Amino acid sequence: MSADTRQDLNSSRAPASQKGQQVTPSGSDAAGYIGGLVSVNIDGKDHKVPLGTTILEAARQVGIKIPTLCHHPDLCVAGVCRVCVVEVENQRALQAACAYPVTAPLKVKTHTAKVRQARRHVIDLLLSTHYGECYSCKRNNNCELQTLANEHGVDFYRFGHVTESQYPIDRSSYSVIRDPDKCVLCRRCVRTCIDVQEVGVLEAVGRSDKTRIGTYLDKPLGDVVCINCGQCINRCPTGALHANDASDEVWRAIDDPKKHVVIQTAPSPRAGIGECFGLEPGTPMTYQMNTALKLCGFDKVFDTNFSADLTIIEEGTELLMRLHKALVKKEPVALPQFTSCSPGWVKYLEHFYPEYIPNLSSAKSPQQMFGAVIKTYYAKLNNIDPKDIVTVALMPCSAKKFECNRPEMDSSGFKDVDYGLTTRELAQMIKEAGINLPDMPKGEFDDPFGTATGSGVIFGATGGVMEAALRTVIELVTGAKVESLFENANITPVRGFDGVRYVELPLPEVAPDVIPLLAHLIPSWDFLKGATLKVAVAHGTANAKKVMENIKAGGQFSQCHFIEFMGCPGGCIGGGGQPIPTSPEIRKARARAIYEEDAACEVRKSHENPAVLKLYHEFFTEGPCGHLSHKLLHTHYTARGKFIG
Repeated sequence: MSADTRQDLNSSRAPASQKGQQVTPSGSDAAGYIGGLVSVNIDGKDHKVPLGTTILEAARQVGIKIPTLCHHPDLCVAGVCRVCVVEVENQRALQAACAYPVTAPLKVKTHTAKVRQARRHVIDLLLSTHYGECYSCKRNNNCELQTLANEHGVDFYRFGHVTESQYPIDRSSYSVIRDPDKCVLCRRCVRTCIDVQEVGVLEAVGRSDKTRIGTYLDKPLGDVVCINCGQCINRCPTGALHANDASDEVWRAIDDPKKHVVIQTAPSPRAGIGECFGLEPGTPMTYQMNTALKLCGFDKVFDTNFSADLTIIEEGTELLMRLHKALVKKEPVALPQFTSCSPGWVKYLEHFYPEYIPNLSSAKSPQQMFGAVIKTYYAKLNNIDPKDIVTVALMPCSAKKFECNRPEMDSSGFKDVDYGLTTRELAQMIKEAGINLPDMPKGEFDDPFGTATGSGVIFGATGGVMEAALRTVIELVTGAKVESLFENANITPVRGFDGVRYVELPLPEVAPDVIPLLAHLIPSWDFLKGATLKVAVAHGTANAKKVMENIKAGGQFSQCHFIEFMGCPGGCIGGGGQPIPTSPEIRKARARAIYEEDAACEVRKSHENPAVLKLYHEFFTEGPCGHLSHKLLHTHYTARGKFIG
């Protein structure tokens, strides 16, 4: 990667004071240099920490807990809540541990009477303006303010308590609901939207006791440029933000004897839902969840990994057709091709880079493909009237709720997917049914959509869609097993949590024949012989912005053929509907579960999924990107722009 590209990718519109700063002493033994390590005494014990380490970080390194509220491991320092105050020797006032860097020897006390009283008063003041009852709140028993009040002995409202709502609840969005009465002004949502996602629909408005979190011109969230990613929900410490829950509607459908209710389960919820039942992050619950869903009353439980494989066939074919058109027919074509399975990313592009909509793959996401197949092929196969089928999608994503309500997602004549549930919402439904998920015996997925591959599983982690596509494209084009190029078919260069990854894959030889499924579209692979396939991966829309700006400037990424974009940090494992809390360590644990499930699969390539091949043989008989598959499995997008009337 060139120096110019690195500089471009490191740009950010976050204030300089909020960008990460690091002091790195030179030399092979940095700790031996003056300024390399600094002494800090915390509660009477001496430690050495790197120059610039905050008091909060230093305390955590030695196992001392300092309470926080506005602090989050994914976000820049804010220092606004003051819950983390400590005493620093020779400082007149208490200092915020999260924002105080250790640049010289310090003596710190973390739990003196003065500190304890200050923290309790901060919590008392927050509660004095916090309207609502904990028992009816979405975040009951998982609320950081509630936990702090309990830990600090707050057993009455020392400074009073509001008894009437001060703000209306904003229910305008299909995905995210805002309840300003429960906001504690920690600004986590603001920092998430600006710094993590580079969208910026939320901001602190007003000053002093008139401060509140608002949108542009105080418009409803559904009317601004919100991409529905739900990352603000994942970092909100209270119930001020939560997903638009459809579980009551799903229960009504289950209880209606006239309705045939099916649910598809995406890979990421399986790696995360155990956290809602007290299990460690990354504990897989795939097959226990199948049993629980049947006990809840769902008629069929299907695997979204099946339609992930279907997506790879359609999207991969579309890419190969674009390359054939560009290289053989010499016709203009939109390259690089962008993935379209992340609805948060798709809406981000529609708002911020609508001129690049032609670059988006027209393939629907696995969620929507599955819904269309259920309302057509499955309905016909089982002689069920599509109007009596209710399709539910279990997703790690709040943006999937918006996606299933897009007006164009009805190519079957019916709504492709009726309801989207997040991981958190399904966990609540399972608890409501009196089920303890970890105690459930393992159960299988239902046919005909219970067969999936490892490629479908890894859709859940950033780089997974790219890896799945490459496993198929490499084998189809070169005729060689991908295992001959990458050990155990693990295409590790596209894996990991770097914000942006770029990979070049030479194709020195090509297969002598095109498989029958594609032969009517591409007669020969000769046009790719000796070519180098250039691909990239980006996760989180702040990283997507860096890549898009590089493309606009004619940089390295404009030369790519295929780019995977995921709207959320870490990909779907870090989605806006996953269990709270989230952190880099938690997302890595969930990713490990995803890759372990992939490694355990007997079939690990989408083009070898027998159920998908059967679907093409029996239903999509014209093959990928044929007339019927294009009608049901592909879609179009809307140029929305950034300007609001």
